[in-house]
Amino acid sequence: MKFDDLVRIIGDEPVFSSSLLLAGARDANDVRRQLSRWVKGGKLIRLRRTLYIPAEPYRKKPSHPFLLANRMKSSSYVSLQSALAHYGLIPEYVPVVTSVTTGRPETFNTPCGSFVFKHVKKNFFTGYIGMSLPDNQSAFVALPEKALLDLVYLTPSGDDPDYLRALRIQHPDRLDLGRLRHYATLSGSDKLIRAAERMASLLQEVEYVEL
Repeated sequence: MKFDDLVRIIGDEPVFSSSLLLAGARDANDVRRQLSRWVKGGKLIRLRRTLYIPAEPYRKKPSHPFLLANRMKSSSYVSLQSALAHYGLIPEYVPVVTSVTTGRPETFNTPCGSFVFKHVKKNFFTGYIGMSLPDNQSAFVALPEKALLDLVYLTPSGDDPDYLRALRIQHPDRLDLGRLRHYATLSGSDKLIRAAERMASLLQEVEYVEL
């Protein structure tokens, strides 16, 4: 296969799996060797086993980090600080894309950035949406309230008032406190129920929102 053939096959897809090329291939090992040569030659970037994106000169459009995170691990959605920063709820710049998954926790450091996956139980794998991104891309991302609860859930003593205050939540009008309480109650976690009530109280104290 020539590289021009690969470009034609993947079309506008910003990221692709080697399975796309292996399906019906006469010699799967030959395809794998060719992919390896293209990576070494700087034409492809390998994100993880079987997952690739074209290198910059051959890329038709940029790959959004949230899309890459979704593709790197199935059964995952972007959450925690990454989602909170995306919604403008915390002031810090977040260089790492953090997701939650029902699979094992993993970290991938790639030429396209670092991606962290944290494990949650299946009954807590909820509260996310399919979000439209630039360049006709999309990704599964936690709702603002669920991103906050995921952070609390995965942080030791995350329900501590001092920790919640240190998050420096801004634009609190973007938080639906009813939804926050709903997901906290749905989890059955005393820690999250406490955190939801404490966050509501903190926002009330500083007169961010009307309760």
